[in-house]
Amino acid sequence: MGKRKVGALEKVDADLPNLQHKIRRDPLSYQDDFSNQWNQYRSLIDVYLQSPSTSDDASIVSLRELIDFVSHVADCYPRVASGFADDLKNLLASHHADLESELRDKVVGSLVLIRKKEIIDSATLLTTLFPLLLTTASKSLRVLLFQKILSELRTANSKSTNHRLNRQVQTLLYDLLASDPTSPKGIWAVKLTRELWKRQIWSDTKAVEIMKEAALSQNEKVVCGGVRFFLGGDKEREEAAEESSDDDDTVDMAKLKHQAGISKKTKKKAADLKKAAATVKRKERKKKAPHPLNFSALHLLNDPQGFAEKLFFQHLYPQHPKVRLNLEQKLLVLQLVSRLVGLHKLTLIQLYSYFLKFLTPRQPSVTSFLASLAQATHNLVPPDALEPLVQKVANEFVSEAAAAEVASAGLNAIREICVRQPLAMNETLLQDLVMYRKSKDKGTMMAAKGLVSLYREVGAELLKKRDRGKEAALGLRSGALKERRFGESEEGGIEGLDLLEKFKEEERQRKRGEKGLPEDDDDDEALRIAEEEQEEVEGWKNWDAEDDDSDDSGGWINVESDGEDINISDSDDEKPPPAKKLRTSPSPTPKNGEGNDEKKQPSATPDPTTTAQRVVAISKLATTRILTPADLAKLNELRTQASIQSHLPAARRKQLQVAAQAAASRHADDAITAETISGLAALSSKATREEKIAHARGLKPGEQREKHQSTTAMRKAKKEAEGKSTTNKEKARKKNFLMTLGKAKRKGKRSLVETRKVLRGHLERQKRGGKRGNKG
Repeated sequence: MGKRKVGALEKVDADLPNLQHKIRRDPLSYQDDFSNQWNQYRSLIDVYLQSPSTSDDASIVSLRELIDFVSHVADCYPRVASGFADDLKNLLASHHADLESELRDKVVGSLVLIRKKEIIDSATLLTTLFPLLLTTASKSLRVLLFQKILSELRTANSKSTNHRLNRQVQTLLYDLLASDPTSPKGIWAVKLTRELWKRQIWSDTKAVEIMKEAALSQNEKVVCGGVRFFLGGDKEREEAAEESSDDDDTVDMAKLKHQAGISKKTKKKAADLKKAAATVKRKERKKKAPHPLNFSALHLLNDPQGFAEKLFFQHLYPQHPKVRLNLEQKLLVLQLVSRLVGLHKLTLIQLYSYFLKFLTPRQPSVTSFLASLAQATHNLVPPDALEPLVQKVANEFVSEAAAAEVASAGLNAIREICVRQPLAMNETLLQDLVMYRKSKDKGTMMAAKGLVSLYREVGAELLKKRDRGKEAALGLRSGALKERRFGESEEGGIEGLDLLEKFKEEERQRKRGEKGLPEDDDDDEALRIAEEEQEEVEGWKNWDAEDDDSDDSGGWINVESDGEDINISDSDDEKPPPAKKLRTSPSPTPKNGEGNDEKKQPSATPDPTTTAQRVVAISKLATTRILTPADLAKLNELRTQASIQSHLPAARRKQLQVAAQAAASRHADDAITAETISGLAALSSKATREEKIAHARGLKPGEQREKHQSTTAMRKAKKEAEGKSTTNKEKARKKNFLMTLGKAKRKGKRSLVETRKVLRGHLERQKRGGKRGNKG
């Protein structure tokens, strides 16, 4: 008590902030002062609670200042201020509608402040604020409460994930939606969950179940909020992550150390340098941290089939509609159902008949309906369900009387459907649509040519001979292109493994030749097994270094295999026969002229015995051995070589096969947009010149291309961005001419002795590392 000056008590009421700072420095010396202010606070709040509506402005201001004062120093006197948090909670719960706006905001802020001081826990704060968010009629208070709740959840999960608090809040939000599906209060559960998902605080199945319940609600706003989450929540999360990474300004530690060494040393500069070093360490730690597995919300659904059926029969095809949705809202639900069906390959036959009434050029947002139809198509959809839709699109959109934009959209839609299910097209319709490749409109012509290119790979037998092209015709003749069947799927494997098998076999034969052994000695099985074991032991040596080398190789390279299948054998003793190349070119014509007889030409059709030997489903190398790091490094090298060879003109057929497979798997996770269906029609005559140039350059709307600069200008801009200085030669160029005139005159009048002295001095300075020397 000796530290407090006499007369300080009289100044307490007029100077609460000053007393607050004194209490923070020395709580014991100012305990009596705090007790006096606490008694004033208790008397004011009791008077206010008796009649909140009749309180005058002076008492409200005094109460607000005392609440702010006590909230800042309550942690210094926990026993005296033990009932402060209960007072604030009761004040908000009972009189939040009657409180003056500034006093109400101060009470909310004080609750958040004492939570930061750990006087109350997060669960207590959230259970106090969230019911007010649902019941208050004040818009400003709702905004404030939502911000405080979101900030508290972010703070609670900043250092580590607070699973217990997250489960409590998620259960509260789920019960809010499930208890009353018709209530508009569920929109706050949607907003809160979407923000936390966007900030990657909630990324589990429980958050997805909350939004699933919102999408099945009976309120229009809640339904649209849940549906928009599934359609765009993942994109928002990616954009937020990119923005947060871009906002982190790079700290140049070398520049800061240089400035700290040459300028005056102050405490502020030392603190800034220490803060910058901590920022750099934090960023380095974040870079080295493992990348989190952020699964899409559509992949985290527990029952996508049931969810899609409930959405369709409750909102799109209801017998007894519980909620009235307009066309735009129904289109959002339809896009979500289509995404679910296409992504998870669901079976919902009634969906395709639902599209029939919307497939007309006069339908508003018809390109969105066409995109949804294409998105809902996959290879397990029966062709009988898709053929009427394809036929109607062709009849309504693709005709000579239709506008060019309409025909282009129809052809693009048909192509997107046939990419996913080629069996939806019949021969007569395809040959009719192919004729539009001669159209004068560029969009229609390109759409028709895209359809031709697609069926040259997936169904060349439906095209006329003149439209099949060289590669497709040879493939049909040799049997390489087979007719597709409904439900048929290709079996996967390790890409490029056949290249590794071929390389190992060639290396084995080469080593046997160097040792003087016969190349094709398959009887000595024990010697072969010993060679494989020795090779495997050598492959595991120095695996750390090989692993590092393989990591620097640039990642996986997708290479199309040679198309050779592998034969399945139940016996481990059997060896796969060596692969034989298929002869597709005729042998040289004999001199006696018998080559003109077609019967004596070698047939392009492969021998059944040879074909049976080449049909293998599982590689023996993948099933009998563990690939060593050396094998993986060699596999990457062979893939790289194969990818280089695949870009040669001789491998054009492989390029087309890769393109067809990429088109078939396209949009597996990404939605088809209306712009994809519109094609070049999106660039109408109404588009400005800048928009057309941006589209041609592949830029986003509103994105500007960087101006052209020379190499010197780009190097100079880079140095300026890094904070580096210029050389003396560059600085001399910017000097006034009269400043350099005298030096130039003296330089021209030098004698040979002076010139030699200058040059020797220059060489000596270079050797010792500059004018000051390089002593370190």
